[in-house]
Amino acid sequence: MQRIDTDICVIGAGSGGLSVAAGAVQMGARVVLIEADEMGGDCLNTGCVPSKALIAAAKAAEAQRRGFRGIAPVAPQVDFAGVKDYVTAVIEEIAHVDSQERFEGLGCIVIRAFARFTGPREVQAGDTIVRARRFVIATGSRALVPPIQGVDTVPYLTNETIFDLRVRPDHLIVIGGGPIGVEMAQAHRRLGCKVTVIEGASVLGREDPELAAVVIAALQAEGIAFVEGQPVVRLSGSDGAVEVTLGDGQQIQGSHLLLAVGRKVALEGMNLEAAGVAHTPKGITVDARLRSSNRRVYAVGDVAGGLQFTQVAAWHAGIVIRQAVLGLPAKADPRALSRATFTDPELAQAGLTEAEARQQHGDGVTVVRAEFAHNDRAIAESKGKGLVKVMVVKGRPVGASIVGPQAGELIGLWALAISARMKMSAIAGMVAPYPTLGEVSKRAAGAYFSPKLFENPTLKRLVRFVQRWVP
Repeated sequence: MQRIDTDICVIGAGSGGLSVAAGAVQMGARVVLIEADEMGGDCLNTGCVPSKALIAAAKAAEAQRRGFRGIAPVAPQVDFAGVKDYVTAVIEEIAHVDSQERFEGLGCIVIRAFARFTGPREVQAGDTIVRARRFVIATGSRALVPPIQGVDTVPYLTNETIFDLRVRPDHLIVIGGGPIGVEMAQAHRRLGCKVTVIEGASVLGREDPELAAVVIAALQAEGIAFVEGQPVVRLSGSDGAVEVTLGDGQQIQGSHLLLAVGRKVALEGMNLEAAGVAHTPKGITVDARLRSSNRRVYAVGDVAGGLQFTQVAAWHAGIVIRQAVLGLPAKADPRALSRATFTDPELAQAGLTEAEARQQHGDGVTVVRAEFAHNDRAIAESKGKGLVKVMVVKGRPVGASIVGPQAGELIGLWALAISARMKMSAIAGMVAPYPTLGEVSKRAAGAYFSPKLFENPTLKRLVRFVQRWVP
């Protein structure tokens, strides 16, 4: 049995784990990185990267189908297997950044085996015992398979298997109306599949309902069917012919089934009890510093029990690096976290939604809006549907919601403004290039000041005085 002593042992080579390992080793720490599966984790191999590649291909198909004014639409000739080849090529192009060779080149010791704690300061991975001053658990999550009657006998897909499918489904049934479900629904519809989305509660239920309705209407216009408010009680069927029975007795038949009902943290078999690490089915119990009940063990990303996004894992990594590598205090403040759903139109959120803001701040919240229909770039590109909604407390934004073209790009400005506690005047005073979609954020900020400028009798009297008496 080989033994290694190190400063930091990172368990899991997904977004969070790789960020910790790369930062720590380049700052001079000794780092052991352990990964039992694919380097790059879910995001690279079965999540963010392949899904966005598939969405890009589907968008190209839809552009042909729609045409443009003066440009005749044509029926796209979709080579479904060729699209999947493109998805694979995108993964391969990015994979070298997350590869074992790169991290070994940085100075990490990389062990490709499953890690299991044998004590508060030791893990065993394969035939190696690693003793470390600090551990970072970054094992991520995997697709949740719900305990529906018949799920163990019916063929189904998850985000971990759907990108391997090379034959186009005739009718894809998606169980789950969250971001993954609706993204995959629209992509497959645009690639020529019939699609039905089943959601036991509300589609995109975590998002601002006004903005979510814009996305849902767009997807319905493309031919996607939605069934909301009905639980799935039974699954049956075989390859190419599945049937979903709902709580009201309705039965929906399709050729393929995608389960997109959430994620389950990956902690099984790690023997966390031996390390004194408290945990629940939702993840490792951590404090604001992301430290577990064992002060030597941190958790980042999905296993930290919070929001399950790649950007959150990377953010967590920075917090842990400041503490475990540099010895500096750092805490996780989720106030300005942002997220995006990459449908068309896109849907993005930073900070609080309107409902959350009103719950926390009551009547102290001012909500301002700006429509893409008044943005010249959006009009020029025939993408005028959507809006920006900003929640403001005492002159500072506490939340922003965007639905419309490139919402995922536009939300970054508001994430920065909320994080830095900027005033709305800073956004209103920004000089944005014309014509750009970014002007819609400036217009929203300006809307906060409009009543003070245009509906203020005192100001109007002052202006009349200046115009009459001031030379």
